[in-house]
Amino acid sequence: MIDHVLPLLAFGVLTGLTTVLFGFGGGFVTVPVVYAFAQAQSGAEGDPMHVAVATSTAVMVVNSLGATVAQYRAGRLAREYVWPLALYVGLGALIGAAGALAVGDTVQRFLFAAYLAVTIVDSVVRKGFLTRAAGTEPRGLGPVTVTAGGVGIGAAASCLGVGGSVLTVPLLRRRGLPMANATAMANPLSLPVAVVGTAVYALAGGADAAGGSAGQVGYVDVVAAATLLAGSLPTIALARRVVGRIPDRVHAVAYVALLGAALLAVLLV
Repeated sequence: MIDHVLPLLAFGVLTGLTTVLFGFGGGFVTVPVVYAFAQAQSGAEGDPMHVAVATSTAVMVVNSLGATVAQYRAGRLAREYVWPLALYVGLGALIGAAGALAVGDTVQRFLFAAYLAVTIVDSVVRKGFLTRAAGTEPRGLGPVTVTAGGVGIGAAASCLGVGGSVLTVPLLRRRGLPMANATAMANPLSLPVAVVGTAVYALAGGADAAGGSAGQVGYVDVVAAATLLAGSLPTIALARRVVGRIPDRVHAVAYVALLGAALLAVLLV
């Protein structure tokens, strides 16, 4: 992938922007992008979707950590929405990453697209996401949501390399949180998914098993991850300053629009 440094840097910038604005950690940008590059490099002999998901989780470790620190300093994180939900998300992530290795590349790609499609429809159809009623008071998370919901979020996110924001943001949004706070909380909740997923994918086999190059650690493409991070980290430092200035409804609509763009990208590649 060294021939694609400039495109990866450009998408790294977009990854950093979506990490801060939407809590994605990069997953919905990096998965389609790395999938396209891995497919071009390995062709039918490799597992491009596995490489894409693994590389995405590696990028999310750094992006989510950086964004978490930035959001904490901005005062947008609330402990009651992060812990102990993060613990159960981490447990689910272990299950999801192991399950991802057991399914074929085509199945994983289909699940990624289906995951996006369901979330888009749910966000548009169900009340409480696109429009937040004036004077709405934030509500806490119930025990079932924290435990069973956390495990489910972690499993789905780790399997697909998306960090869980696509589930945690709508969840927190419907608990009455503004978009700026809901997306901020998605960053620390993405960290356990990223760490567990990266460890599992990195230990899953060598470059030969992944059908890739010597630049891979297990299924993680180190060159692609480093290049994406070179673009994303400076962007995170700059973008954190504009989050609170975006109107709430515009922020919510943009979130759904980006999910739609990611869905089209993974279907058309």
